[in-house]
Amino acid sequence: MIAAMKRRRFITLLGGAAAWPLAARAQQTGKLPTIGYLGPGGRDADRQRVDAFINRLRELGWIEGRNVAIEQRWADNHAERFFEIADSLVQRKVDVIVTMGSVVPAVKRATSAIPIIFAVDADPVGRGLVASLARPGGNITGLSVQSVELVGKRLELLREIAPGVRRLGVLANDGFSGAMQEAATVQAGADAFGIAPVPVAIRRKEDIARIFEGLNTRVDALYVCGDPLVSTNRYQINVLAVGTRLPTIHSTREYAEAYGLVSYGVSYLDLFRRSADYVDKVLRGAKPADLPVEQPTKFELVINMTTARALGLKISESFLLRADEVIE
Repeated sequence: MIAAMKRRRFITLLGGAAAWPLAARAQQTGKLPTIGYLGPGGRDADRQRVDAFINRLRELGWIEGRNVAIEQRWADNHAERFFEIADSLVQRKVDVIVTMGSVVPAVKRATSAIPIIFAVDADPVGRGLVASLARPGGNITGLSVQSVELVGKRLELLREIAPGVRRLGVLANDGFSGAMQEAATVQAGADAFGIAPVPVAIRRKEDIARIFEGLNTRVDALYVCGDPLVSTNRYQINVLAVGTRLPTIHSTREYAEAYGLVSYGVSYLDLFRRSADYVDKVLRGAKPADLPVEQPTKFELVINMTTARALGLKISESFLLRADEVIE
């Protein structure tokens, strides 16, 4: 009986070895180290990214339910709920909060003590989230996308596959600062490609069908600025674009998988995997202030050939050879 009890205790200690800096507290409270995840969109929109994050945690030795707990929350595109949900995680006394982009300021407002890891943020220094990329300071760090720097490349790709484009609709959620920043960059850079930008604003799901009414008489293609609202409704946006014969250009592969014509940008799945490395370091005792903000290292060009054929576009062999993925 005593020997069996000792074996069980030894196995338990082994299972918690990865979380040793938190082991003393866990023994005192009977609580596993807990990760809080707060997504701005919906569960379905975030599923692949969260799975990539959890899979990387497993590779690092963190097994949900064994030596770590994960509390997942989604705001379902309701920005007014960001702070409320963040505060609920703070009240749960989680050990680290993982989030992204538009949610980060609300989480920062909710706590200055719990470590915060952003898997994605376009401009953490400019938005005052960190003091600098090299020395974040405070309780926040993560991965910076700098997505507006890729706008010129997307415009170049669009002109290559749809050379007849002269008027470009720039679809953006005007209630989301990151999307508006990207839209402004598109509008500023379009002239260099002989393209006239046409702003196309949305703010809620109900706006999407409305903006497509007669849109193809005003524009030849659509640049879609990503944000949680657009991501959640990406299938509807792309189906309507195909129905109105408008080629689309996007920032991430999820949009091309949802019948968008082409996407070029950082791999969000890779960023979410890498955010798990930050969490691993924090749970082992590192402070966010000492963990530099990192840049993306993996970029993807994805084209959906089903959409290209539906639009009657002929894609060159050289373009297909450059693509990281061709969706048939």
